[in-house]
Formats: sequence, structure tokens, C-alpha cells
Amino acid sequence: MTQSSPTAPASARTFGAGYLFGIPLGNLGWFASLLIGVASGFMAFFAATFCAIVFILIYNTALHGTIDYAFSYRRVGLPIGITVMAVALAYLCMLWFKRILRRS
Repeated sequence: MTQSSPTAPASARTFGAGYLFGIPLGNLGWFASLLIGVASGFMAFFAATFCAIVFILIYNTALHGTIDYAFSYRRVGLPIGITVMAVALAYLCMLWFKRILRRS
């Protein structure tokens, strides 16, 4: 019978040494960086759109407004999603390039 050695650190790594919520951002490849950057943009788009739809629902109900729900996609969700995706991709690409240049 073999003894198992603990592979997990004693405390979870969250915000230090290239880790964000346990994800080793400094050690991602180009495809993983691209995937996480695009996924964060999609998550921001859907979260912002949901919040905008709820706000429009409350506004239209309480104040008898006539704001179209398509406004939440075009004017709120899309700009926020694109901005978050661009920032995430820029940050992750910077980390990837720094890692590649350190190897050289």
C-alpha cells in the first residue's frame, strides 16, 4: 500500500504568484488564453444583458416607460462584453508573451 502525498498546497492560491481564483494564469498556453479571454467576454455580456433587462423591466413597470428590450443587448451587453473580452485577451496575451520571452 502506498502513501499518498498531498499534492494540494496547504492554503488555496488565490491572488498571488500568477494565480487568480486557483487558475495558474501565468502558465496558460495560447489556446487556453484565447479560450479564457473569449469566455470572460461572453460571461460579461450575458451578466450585463441580464442586469439591463431586469432594470428595463422594473423601469417600464414602475414608471410606465416604453424602453425596448433590444436596448439591453445593443447598448449595454455588447459594449461591456467586447470591453471585457479585449481587456482579458490583452492581459492574458501579455502574460503569455512574457513567459515565452523568459524561456529565450
